[in-house]
Amino acid sequence: MIAWLRSAGDALPDTRQALPAHSEAPGLLAAGGELTPERLTEAYSRGIFPWYSAGQPVLWWAPDPRMVLWVAEFKLSHSLRKTLSRFARTPGCEVRIDGAFERVIGACASTPREGQDGTWIVDDMVGAYSRWHALGAVHSFETWIDGELAGGLYGVGIGGMFFGESMFAHRTDASKIALASLICFCREHGIDLIDCQQRTGHLASMGGRELPRSDFEAAVKQRTARPAPGGWTYHQRLWKHLLPPT
Repeated sequence: MIAWLRSAGDALPDTRQALPAHSEAPGLLAAGGELTPERLTEAYSRGIFPWYSAGQPVLWWAPDPRMVLWVAEFKLSHSLRKTLSRFARTPGCEVRIDGAFERVIGACASTPREGQDGTWIVDDMVGAYSRWHALGAVHSFETWIDGELAGGLYGVGIGGMFFGESMFAHRTDASKIALASLICFCREHGIDLIDCQQRTGHLASMGGRELPRSDFEAAVKQRTARPAPGGWTYHQRLWKHLLPPT
């Protein structure tokens, strides 16, 4: 049985109570409650995240193992390096942070994905993360081409930790450019770990790997206690972290 959160005062249970790997829902920890900024802060600071579909209660997860991307282990392929070099020197191409958060989360929710029917980014989640964004905890990295939003990603920043949520692309490699921009920002500000939640082949190809849940939670506890970046802004000079000087 999993815990049921009946009120805002109910704390999330110990993650060791999450359903085990051999169960029907590995990593499921609790259900119920509301997506308030306070609850989300509590959850993410402990390595827990919400993930559910329309018509379901809020479901809280703490999978074991956990997919992460160590910033220093990001794999920049030869083709992506060429794409970034071309993007960086092409007029009309730019990266923005938090320039159009609502459009980014909306595109992540509505962009069709191979092998998926529907979206887990339900309306209540869009509203909750938009409110959390207004409080400065959720951020979008955006790829803009000739004034159009071509792709991007969004995630949660707490202290010196970034928790990736979702990404989309309406142009080839636009989401990869946004991810590379996030990597540059993290290197500039001393953020060394990005949570990726669930394993995918795409993330593994870019350097992502799995950590035991206990190791992940220890890393989160240490990093969320660090000071947050002074400002969530992007400058072209940050490309120095991935591209040689021109």
